[in-house]
Amino acid sequence: MDTTTSSRTDRPAGVGHREPAIRVRDLRRSYGSGKQAFEAVRGLDLDIEAGSVHALLGTNGAGKTSTMELIEGLGRPSTGEIRVLGLDPLADRAALRPRLGILLQRSGFSGDLTVAETLRMWHSTLSRPRPVADMLGALRLEAKADTRVVGLSGGEQRRLDLACTLMGRPEVVLLDEPTTGLDPESRRDVWALIGGLRDEGVTVLLTTHYLEEAEALADELAIMHEGRIVRRGTVAQIVEGHPSVVRFRTPEASLPDLPRVRHRTAERGATVLETDDLQSTLTALLAWAAHDGVRLADLSARTATLESVFLDVADHEGAPR
Repeated sequence: MDTTTSSRTDRPAGVGHREPAIRVRDLRRSYGSGKQAFEAVRGLDLDIEAGSVHALLGTNGAGKTSTMELIEGLGRPSTGEIRVLGLDPLADRAALRPRLGILLQRSGFSGDLTVAETLRMWHSTLSRPRPVADMLGALRLEAKADTRVVGLSGGEQRRLDLACTLMGRPEVVLLDEPTTGLDPESRRDVWALIGGLRDEGVTVLLTTHYLEEAEALADELAIMHEGRIVRRGTVAQIVEGHPSVVRFRTPEASLPDLPRVRHRTAERGATVLETDDLQSTLTALLAWAAHDGVRLADLSARTATLESVFLDVADHEGAPR
C-alpha cells in the first residue's frame, strides 16, 4: 500500500465527473416516540465526491455518529434516502458490504488471538484481501505480530482495527474517529495511509474531533450542529466571511476608528478586534501607533481558522449554508 501523502489537488483523472460515491437526501433519524421522541438527524443532505476525503465534524450531540451509522447500514432512517456506490446500505447490504471498509469506534476482536492470527482470520473472510504482511507493515505492527490483542495498547489496537478495515481493498472507507488514542507519530502514519487511499481513487468519509486532522486530510468538510449541517465546503470556503482577530495591550490611549472592524472587546486587559479585512485594520492600527508613539504590547494577528468557526458554531446555532 502506498503511504505517501500527496496534494489534495492530485486526484485520479475524471474524479469530478462521476456520480457521488455517497449521496444523502433529506435524512432524518428519531429515537423514542411521542413526547419522548428525539430527532438526532434533521433533514440532512450530503454528497461525497468519488475519490475524495470528506470530514464530518460536529459539536457534542450534533448527530454525526447517527449519520455515520445510517450510511454504514447499521440502522434504518426514519425518512430520507441514502445511496452508497448507487446502492441502499440496508436493502443492498449483501452487494455493498464487500465494497466498504468500516472502522467503528470499537472493533470487538477477541483478546485471546494474536495480531497476526486476527489479521489471518479477517483475511479469510474477504474476497480479494491484501496480504497480511503488507498490512502489518503499513500499520507498523510487525513487532506486535505475535502479541495477543489483549496485550496491545489503545493506539496499537486502533492500528489493528485500521489494518482490518483496509485489508479488503474497499472502494469506500468509513472511519469513525480513526486516530483516537494514537500518539502523534502513529497519527501521522494514519494520515499518510488515508492520503494513499485518495491516490488510489478510494472515497473516504471520516469523523474526527481533531480539527487539524480534518484540515490536513479533507478535500471538503461538513460541520453538524443539532442534527443539521450548518457549514460545508473546503476549509477556505468555510472560514470565508468569518472575522480575523487582532489582539494587543496598550497604555491609556484613545484608539481611533479603524477600518473593517466588526467588533471590539476587552479581554483580560487586552484589546481584541474582530475584523473583516485583517490587512487594512492592521495597517491602520500600526500607522496610528507609529504616529502617536504608542507601543502595542503582545500584538498578535490571526486570520479566521477552522477552529474559530467551529467554536462559533458551538456557541451559536449556525444558519445552514
